[in-house]
Amino acid sequence: MKGLVSVVAAHRPSRVLKAIPYAVMVVVAVVDLTAGAGVGFLPLMSLGPAFAGLVGGWRRTAWIGSLALVLTVALGVYDDLLAHRRGLTALVSVAGVTVAGLVAAVMRQQREEELASVRSIAEAAQRVLLRPVPLAAGSLRVAVSYTSAVADARIGGDLYEVVATPYGVRTIVGDVQGKGLEAVETAAVVLGAFREAAYDEPTLTAVGERLEHALERHLTAEKFVTAVLAESGPGADPGCGPEPSMTLLNYGHPAPLVVRRDGTAAFLAPPERALPLGLALHGTKGPHPHTVDFAAGDQMLFYTDGVSEARDAEDRFYPLEQRAALLRDPDPEAAVEALRQDLVAHTQGPPHDDAAMLLVRYRSDEPCPSPGADAVR
Repeated sequence: MKGLVSVVAAHRPSRVLKAIPYAVMVVVAVVDLTAGAGVGFLPLMSLGPAFAGLVGGWRRTAWIGSLALVLTVALGVYDDLLAHRRGLTALVSVAGVTVAGLVAAVMRQQREEELASVRSIAEAAQRVLLRPVPLAAGSLRVAVSYTSAVADARIGGDLYEVVATPYGVRTIVGDVQGKGLEAVETAAVVLGAFREAAYDEPTLTAVGERLEHALERHLTAEKFVTAVLAESGPGADPGCGPEPSMTLLNYGHPAPLVVRRDGTAAFLAPPERALPLGLALHGTKGPHPHTVDFAAGDQMLFYTDGVSEARDAEDRFYPLEQRAALLRDPDPEAAVEALRQDLVAHTQGPPHDDAAMLLVRYRSDEPCPSPGADAVR
């Protein structure tokens, strides 16, 4: 809600712009009355309707234009100029600028309506592509943050998804090479393939292979997608069954950051580095899954290189591991927001790349699951 209010406030015409037409006409009238007609300020009355076209609709422009014409006639009569060329020139100037302002106001309103329509379509696309993640999935609590490098954009080349499946809660966080609409299209391909494969494939490796096949049909040249896939283990408390764990499959993506219950943090680098998705044609083997403990009180942060490679004014990278203490907030969404604000303070300006963060926490209050509790709900 705060973000929506800020956007509305940013696009609301300022009171200064609204007052400029009236201020200009008052100044012109005062100068004409005090300095006399010889100054030749009367044609400048047309600045009123000229500035009126900047904000507001055509009705406001017509009103200010009519007011300017009335003032011009009144001052022309006062200065005895209507019978002379200077007076007629002033009237024609005001009338002409008013007509031009009306046309400009109508065209601007049409463009604003078209832009509003495009934005509504973009928001619908956002809900389909980057739909809200569940606040709770299986034994996990989830929070996400996404900041696009493109001004006023809601989506870009970064992607994420969390789904509860019969095989556990499966997660993906990725980064498409490149920017713009092509990157968004590729992200849609990856997310569509993941949402389908996550429910169908029994292993995380098989899910990754499905993503490779989908990208083989879509990508061209040397395009690729870095991604890390994750799958929660049994998701039970120690008294309910096996120790919970998290299995990771990393396709050349920045290693997730695990923050343990005691506050210690470490990056979960894969045993062997692997190529990103989309480069399987080079004949190399895919990544090997590796499993790490993920118990009550632990949390894991998945992110894109827009976070880890963010630089400050002195060209220093964002010290993500040193900022792990910011994730102590009991509310996962508040914890991610605190980290996002710290990232913005570090860069001291708009991001140079899309920045996505997805935080997952193991829920210690989760009751012992019944058979099939991790299945799709």
